[in-house]
Amino acid sequence: MPLRVSACSPAQNAKPVVNRPTADFSPSIWGERFISYTPADEIARAHKEKQVEDLKEKVRRRLITAAGNPSQQLNYIDAIQRLGVAYHFEREIEEALKHMYDNYYDVEHKDDDLYNVSLQFRLLRQQGFNLSCDVFNKFKDQKGGFQESLINDVRGMLGLYEATHIRERFEQTRGEVVYIYHKHEASHDKALLKLAKLDFNLMQSLHKEELSNLSRWHTELGFTVKISFARDRVVEVYFFVLAMYFEPQYSRARRILTKVLYIISTIDDMYDAYGSLEEHKLFAEMIERWDINSIDQLPEHMKVIYQALLDVYKEIEEEMDKEGKAYSFHHAKEAMKIQIGAYFDEAQWFHEGNVPTIDKYMQVARVSSSLPLTTVIFFIGMDEIITKEAFEWVYNDPFTIASCLIARLMNDMTSHKFEQERGHVASAIECYVKQYSVSKQQAYDEFNKQIANAWKDINQGFLRPTSMPVPILTGVLNLT
Repeated sequence: MPLRVSACSPAQNAKPVVNRPTADFSPSIWGERFISYTPADEIARAHKEKQVEDLKEKVRRRLITAAGNPSQQLNYIDAIQRLGVAYHFEREIEEALKHMYDNYYDVEHKDDDLYNVSLQFRLLRQQGFNLSCDVFNKFKDQKGGFQESLINDVRGMLGLYEATHIRERFEQTRGEVVYIYHKHEASHDKALLKLAKLDFNLMQSLHKEELSNLSRWHTELGFTVKISFARDRVVEVYFFVLAMYFEPQYSRARRILTKVLYIISTIDDMYDAYGSLEEHKLFAEMIERWDINSIDQLPEHMKVIYQALLDVYKEIEEEMDKEGKAYSFHHAKEAMKIQIGAYFDEAQWFHEGNVPTIDKYMQVARVSSSLPLTTVIFFIGMDEIITKEAFEWVYNDPFTIASCLIARLMNDMTSHKFEQERGHVASAIECYVKQYSVSKQQAYDEFNKQIANAWKDINQGFLRPTSMPVPILTGVLNLT
């Protein structure tokens, strides 16, 4: 129900008291356990890094020498990818798969039997769906859709091997995959296995160091004490970010994005569960102006959050200025303005008791899902592959629109019951049910169809020519 403002006393000029509901989030379970991490001895680390370089050369040689046997080479590439070390061999893998595609699995010179079709699908899967759409185009029916019976037969031929590897990718940690490769792959490559273990340990040390630094920043920020109404989830946010990219070259991107997402999570809770509409409007207007001089106009809890946001953005601005990328900082600010604007729209609907149409809701909620903001901020921490065009792509390409739709609809279907119990803006479920006078189950069924179609758009986005470099697409895919 709408929040009411009542006077705290009859005294003239007394400040009104705002009835502030809370979501009663559970406290963090981590405490300060990650702050005390001590990095490994520099000499020991240097020794491991030297071992990694030597092993990389051995793996690279085997990958190249296996070119005469495409099946063997494909399986070796599969092992490299499953063990999480493919980022060391991106160029070699790309060249090997392109060579196989051009010389062994050319659809123009193969019969259309299921065996050859299955090889095509397997090759495309190995290359991240980014080689060519020729295979898919060849097996479309006249209506433009895929022949489901053919694809089902191909899935059957790929069999348990494929199913097992897909499950490994989505359900098992990298450490578990290393263990399985060691125990169950009779012909496992000793150099590759040792590389995977050493690389895993080095990456784990790096991630622990990053989390330790972020935990220290979080403690100094003081949100746990000053902002009691919001989720305290800096550790979870870091692992959320880690799921996008774990590689060492994205360390800065993880640091920046974790800080921004932790603060935006707090702002999200503030708009959802704390404060009056007048306060929310004031905060949104200050963000829109990027006003750094009028912070005293804000309520105390908003001052703390706003100052933390400005401090993180100052950190981003200084780093971008050093690299001559002022345009990146501009897009970071614009993304935040758009994000807070979406939060305010939803807050206004809630305070007014408004249930918008599903189309109007999705227009705003795709942004409030934080997918666009997350993508923009992550771009800032990446290297020279990020261009000005990439920032525009975030809000306009079917690939990212599909990503936002998936995130928003799955989020709403999962959380709307809890959110409606505590008082929250109508979700996609309530909007659809009201507009079409259907049951919640019918709304779920419709949204599941939309999600399935959105995944097709994402798969299509990986087929060449791609709208953006594959590392960009991969980050958004992992985020989704």
